[in-house]
Amino acid sequence: MTWSEMWPLLEQACWDTLYMVGWSTVIAVVGGLPLGVLLVLTDRGGLLQNVVLNKVLGQLVNVARSMPFIILMVALMGFTREITGTTIGREAAIVPLAIGAIPFFARLVETAVREVDGGLVEAVQAMGGNTWTVVRRVLVPESLPSLISSATTTVVALIGYSAMAGTVGAGGLGDIAIRYGYQRFETELMWVTVAILAVVISVIQFAGDLAARSLHRRTGRAGTGPRLRLLRSAPPTEGVAPASAELEAVKTP
Repeated sequence: MTWSEMWPLLEQACWDTLYMVGWSTVIAVVGGLPLGVLLVLTDRGGLLQNVVLNKVLGQLVNVARSMPFIILMVALMGFTREITGTTIGREAAIVPLAIGAIPFFARLVETAVREVDGGLVEAVQAMGGNTWTVVRRVLVPESLPSLISSATTTVVALIGYSAMAGTVGAGGLGDIAIRYGYQRFETELMWVTVAILAVVISVIQFAGDLAARSLHRRTGRAGTGPRLRLLRSAPPTEGVAPASAELEAVKTP
């Protein structure tokens, strides 16, 4: 197969892979972030301690993570057909990709959030902050560099999953490698596909690491620790308490 014949196939396959991985990543982040935070909040000693709920959620995440993706994809074919109307193509592949990535990302989020200094949480609580304030002003901002790294790891894993999805007609680079590289013995095309996947993964990993390091420096973790201040929605009048108050984490320069 000549390059002029390979290029249109590879171009379409690249766009299909990026489409599947992009939408799956968005869904995984939207679903996995709150799930990971909830696993931390409901654990023993958490702000919303609920051991039963934590155990149930933890077991569901563990079962979903332990299932091989190719089996998960086949098991979800009925559900995928209900959602997309088909089990073949890139749209259909997004369903199992997203469902497989949500528990994966949730565990990474849980690990990242647990690294946040407990003293900050206690300080916010002492100043009257509720659970939502702690999550929004402390847990998520303080763990953001680690969350960026976790999202990068999830994207890389999804690229590998999308290659496996190509074995059942989902399209993308995995489909090209199987149909042409394996079934038609187009070895050259298969190795070109492998090279493209390696380059894409390297670029994504580099961009994710760069963003995480940049955010790490910007938040000032290498310097002095954060301090907390109490922001009031309006200046208090004499003898009258303020109507509302909000806590904000402020980094020292």
